[in-house]
Amino acid sequence: MRKVLTIAGSDSCGGAGIQADLKTFAAHGVYGMSVITAVTAQNTQGVFGVHDISPEVIAQQIRAIFGDIEVDAVKIGMVSQCETIITIAEMLGKYRVKNIVVDPVMVSKSGYDLLQPTAKEVLIQTLFPLALVVTPNLPEAEVITGMPVKTLEHMEKAARLIYEMGPQNVLVKGGHLREEAVDILFNGKEIICFTHPRIDTRNTHGTGCTLSSAIAANLARGYPMEDSVSLAKKYITTAIEHSLAIGKGAGPVNHFYTLYKKTGLLNS
Repeated sequence: MRKVLTIAGSDSCGGAGIQADLKTFAAHGVYGMSVITAVTAQNTQGVFGVHDISPEVIAQQIRAIFGDIEVDAVKIGMVSQCETIITIAEMLGKYRVKNIVVDPVMVSKSGYDLLQPTAKEVLIQTLFPLALVVTPNLPEAEVITGMPVKTLEHMEKAARLIYEMGPQNVLVKGGHLREEAVDILFNGKEIICFTHPRIDTRNTHGTGCTLSSAIAANLARGYPMEDSVSLAKKYITTAIEHSLAIGKGAGPVNHFYTLYKKTGLLNS
């Protein structure tokens, strides 16, 4: 069985972060492991508090995993502090990790800052060059590039600018576009578009975490980049189509819908 590690924050309501990542790994038939960078107090209505795990404990978690288990891919999510980011970069460099997916989590849907302003440049300088792919959404692409990213043309320009920062591939996610949901993958040579009809639902908690984790799982299973993204897009689209109206705010996507359907659990 392929083994995938997530390095990210914990979501107490289970829809995003570490919890979403592990659910996604399980749905893809890979063995999931975790390094927790922060504990958040959040629900479907927003983030109410964050407690960062010390860089020393983060390093211990990474050391424990790589000292015992072969890792086929790594997804990096919420890493809010400079010291945390530097520690992760040093440890992953030490173990010469391949198939690194960096999801530059910066602001929650409710507007809570999940990345300290001083840490942005450190994230770009240390983790982007290690990444096989970086997966910003439109607001994150704007923060990274310093330019407005509102249209497909903007997305293409942003993808090229981010590519120059070191990753081997850049996936700019267009979920915030007003029309169709279009994601753009740039591999340094060509732009590849992934288009799906927009789904009318407010239950999109954890979509970014889930997509990046699905990409990491597909890479671990041996799929090339374009196929990994395409399969991940199909997975997240199904998960959103059958999202769960849990809580009073933006509910989570349904990570196991396809599995439940096949096993008959949806009818039980």
